[in-house]
Amino acid sequence: MSSSRKAMMKTAALLLSGVCASAASAQGTADRFPGVGRNATSKEVAAWDIDVRPDFKGLPKGSGSVEKGQEVWEAKCASCHGVFGESNEVFSPLIGGTTKDDIKTGNVARLKDASFPGRTTFMKVPTISTVWDYINRAMPWNAPKSLSHDEVYAVTAYMLNLADIVPPDFTLSDKNIAEVQAKMPNRNGMTTHHAMWPGTDFVKNARPDTKAVACMKDCGPEPQVRSRLPDHASNNHGNLVDQNRPVGAQRGMKTDGKPAAVPAATAASAATAKPHAAAVPTAILEKNGCVACHGMEQKIVGPGFREIASKHAGQTDYLLGKIKNGGTGVWGNIPMPPQPGLSDDEAKSLANWLAGSGK
Repeated sequence: MSSSRKAMMKTAALLLSGVCASAASAQGTADRFPGVGRNATSKEVAAWDIDVRPDFKGLPKGSGSVEKGQEVWEAKCASCHGVFGESNEVFSPLIGGTTKDDIKTGNVARLKDASFPGRTTFMKVPTISTVWDYINRAMPWNAPKSLSHDEVYAVTAYMLNLADIVPPDFTLSDKNIAEVQAKMPNRNGMTTHHAMWPGTDFVKNARPDTKAVACMKDCGPEPQVRSRLPDHASNNHGNLVDQNRPVGAQRGMKTDGKPAAVPAATAASAATAKPHAAAVPTAILEKNGCVACHGMEQKIVGPGFREIASKHAGQTDYLLGKIKNGGTGVWGNIPMPPQPGLSDDEAKSLANWLAGSGK
């Protein structure tokens, strides 16, 4: 057998052994924790591996114009962030506080002005990749990851234009985003000399600005930290104890808020007066992001479900229209966007529940 053929066979054997070892390792990982999940598939990993780094690694191909971005913004973003990024009483402004001089220097002067009334996103953020990444993974609030890549480019371009970083006829793409980064008003405002990250990937010989020494003698009693939800918010997301795995230290606390047993006649009258106390359609509320804006008892962005049910008891058709089509002016100046993702059956279930005719 020739030496070249022997080398080829040896290489093939090494590759095969590597594949087998990887498969055995993956199987071994699954076997270590029986009954707790499974190994993620490559498609599942790819679905979550969507981060975009400041060097634009991970940025997908695409493009979007300022004009297109305005259309998407007014349809899906303005209800929370204002038409011009000025926001409202709920969210902090995104745009404002930067100048042409800031774009030249890369340092926002008003960040050092204690008399300036607020800090907008574009005053603080140093990298445009952060803006693109966050919009892509988390916006709009009621339907995260629903924007196409081109829509994300367009919305980002619209925000850049509002901040006077790019002109109105600009089209942002993966090809020119690095050029935009060179114009970010606070691009030189980020520092890595705080030693908050381990290793020397970002800066060498960085030292923390504090040096704390652990107490090793004459220590006080060990503190016991316990988290709890306020009573008015405990049942916003159903019973937490039913949503946790029966392994590990955290099992979840009981937050179903079930009332004590009452006579049948009293229960019937209570169900009529407080329709939200009936079986809560938790799955529909959480699937469609309703609890992001509405608490069971308290206002978050919009009014609490108890308040809605009390004001519109028996008005099933009215509630159905508002749930599907959105609206403004009933509960203040923050509009509720339309909910196209709700099926007709889901919308009817919510309307019946709030109006008091559902179980």
